[in-house]
Amino acid sequence: QVQLMESGGGSVQTGGSLRLSCDVSRYTASTFCIGWIRQAPGKEREGVAAVDSDGNTKYADSVKGRFTISHDRAKNTLYLQMNSLKAEDTAMYYCAIVPGVSVVAAQALVDYGLKGQGTQVTVSS
Repeated sequence: QVQLMESGGGSVQTGGSLRLSCDVSRYTASTFCIGWIRQAPGKEREGVAAVDSDGNTKYADSVKGRFTISHDRAKNTLYLQMNSLKAEDTAMYYCAIVPGVSVVAAQALVDYGLKGQGTQVTVSS
């Protein structure tokens, strides 16, 4: 069974930075969309950033200019560099993957993507 393992969450102050990592070494599909989704208490799950197997990226408007997604294929690791963190970024962050789609269909990560256990990000003032 494919497993996605997230790491890198933690507690930071407003304006701080964190880098999330996701081990995707057990996923071997040649075409896919992979990315990060998050869910804050009492809110619906939402897409944060995605990258597909062609290297195309997509970001939620709320994180554009602050977050950067990258996929290191040599290390089989997905990253999310988060800068200028805000209190509203506080959430559980999940790595998710969907085979056979591009970032155009990144919503699929939220709707039915294979997800990891998540890593908590807490931003406080």
